[in-house]
Amino acid sequence: MDRPLLSEYPGPDDGQPEAPLPPGRCAMLYLLTAMSAIGGFLFGYDTGVVSGAMVLVRAEFHLSDTWHELIVSATVGTAWLLSMAAGPLADRLGRRPVILAASAAFGAGALLAALAGSQQTLLAGRLVLGVGIGLASSTVPVLIAEAAPAEARGFLTTVNIAFTTGGQLAAALLCGALADVTDGWRWMMGVAALPAAVQLPGLLALPESPRFLVARGRRSEAAAALTRLRPAGFPVRTELARVAAQCAREQRGRRAYGPTAMLRRPAVRRALLLGCGLQVIQQLAGINTVMYYSASIIQMSGVRNPTTAIWLAALPAAVNFAGTLVGMALVERVGRRPLTLTSLLGTAGALALLAAGFWVNAAQSLPVTVPVEFPQCRQYNCASCQSAGCGFCFAETLSGPANGSCLPLIVGNASAPPAECRAAHQVWAADWCPAPHSWLPVLGLCLYLVAFAPGMGPMPWTINAEIYPAWARGSGSGLAASCNWLANLAVSLTFLSLVGALGRAGTFVLYAAVAAAGWLLLLRWLPETRGVPLENMAVLFGGDGDDPPLDEDDCEPPPEEDAALLGADSSPEGSPRLSVDGRLTPDLQPR
Repeated sequence: MDRPLLSEYPGPDDGQPEAPLPPGRCAMLYLLTAMSAIGGFLFGYDTGVVSGAMVLVRAEFHLSDTWHELIVSATVGTAWLLSMAAGPLADRLGRRPVILAASAAFGAGALLAALAGSQQTLLAGRLVLGVGIGLASSTVPVLIAEAAPAEARGFLTTVNIAFTTGGQLAAALLCGALADVTDGWRWMMGVAALPAAVQLPGLLALPESPRFLVARGRRSEAAAALTRLRPAGFPVRTELARVAAQCAREQRGRRAYGPTAMLRRPAVRRALLLGCGLQVIQQLAGINTVMYYSASIIQMSGVRNPTTAIWLAALPAAVNFAGTLVGMALVERVGRRPLTLTSLLGTAGALALLAAGFWVNAAQSLPVTVPVEFPQCRQYNCASCQSAGCGFCFAETLSGPANGSCLPLIVGNASAPPAECRAAHQVWAADWCPAPHSWLPVLGLCLYLVAFAPGMGPMPWTINAEIYPAWARGSGSGLAASCNWLANLAVSLTFLSLVGALGRAGTFVLYAAVAAAGWLLLLRWLPETRGVPLENMAVLFGGDGDDPPLDEDDCEPPPEEDAALLGADSSPEGSPRLSVDGRLTPDLQPR
């Protein structure tokens, strides 16, 4: 009989209680989380800084829409390619070396972008930054999830997302502070080298993932790592035996591991489809369009001063950061599934409001009252003028904007006013329109992030760090991250083009429809992973019978040479035993 796609995780009411471990949090665990999450901060900073910096870069280098999209999307494209390599690298070399390599790429890319003398050099710097983002985005959540005890795993994994959104907020504030400084965009991009310089030595002094070490047969090192990452008196031997038992189950009688093995095994394939689906839905709901182009979106809404637009872009970033803190507080109380579904439904509604805001502004756009000689620019108001590929020129009067005219853009320098507009000493608007309700799209942006940040922001990363078996965790998280970056690339490369084809309101209607469709899919397929040990996660995907049967020999105590590392908990008499179904026996209550 076919196995169901998702199964319920057996709980205490099933007659098979699993001996819980006591709280396993300590200062070293928090330090490892914080040092690893600097990668998340850099990920957020480098994706956030482009929103404000590109307003200034576009003016300095006279960028076309194509070059603007290319510089924004280059980082995303490299991150996509490197996220596919990050999983196998993390499974082969370890989680920590991959994060260290990401940190080095962040530092080098930040310096190259800051010193760029041309748009080509800036593009190269953004490509190098993409290496760091791709490596860090898929590996940092895995290291934190594998180091954390089950009762704190969701919270600590969400800390990485809080660092990411904190990086985006720091970028927005710094962009606002440097907007009027000479070469301010260079400082915006170059400052990312400082956190990378802190992370490199800090992470070198901290342990590797204990689960990775057990999977590689380095059990003594795993025992030492767990001892450092758990409080005094914690039954490290019990946890180590649980991890070792699962590794033994996975390694006995198993075919070669890797992406093809993940696809052959039904439970892992289901987990991978869910993980990739979560990441794709997150991106197609438009989050990085909002983050990459927030300053540009605010300008489109009618805010004409670039510095004001950059400062206003800090408001959505602040809302995003605050929402992530709410998600941290709720993830272990409410659970992953309710938080994700509520968030995505609110996101769809906020996108609809954002579209409505742009529609209202377009409907009340300043009319064209000055006739022109150019056929392609014979339009009736500012919104239709810009939709036709022209720019809008108008006069500022005491009673407000007036005397609108529609004129062709200057090829290669759309932001420069044509001679007719300069001669009349009027205001030139190439990609925004004076609007009486410019606050409506800004409100929609903030409500979007209020809905998105607590759930759809962190949960795809948190759930992907949990749902795969140890042998596939790095590769599974890497493949899901690559799906995220591929969807991110598609969205960021097409946003300005979609605005040109569908209009501003139509573009966000499209994103709202995708978010609503994603909600229906996740309502059917998303399980709850809160409180489920990593070693038992396959049960949620009908995979309990996919693994070879577990016998008690798999759960033998750690070697005697580990006793000194494990302390009092390592005595043979106290060694944990697991039943043949992979669960700790009921008499094994932690001391």
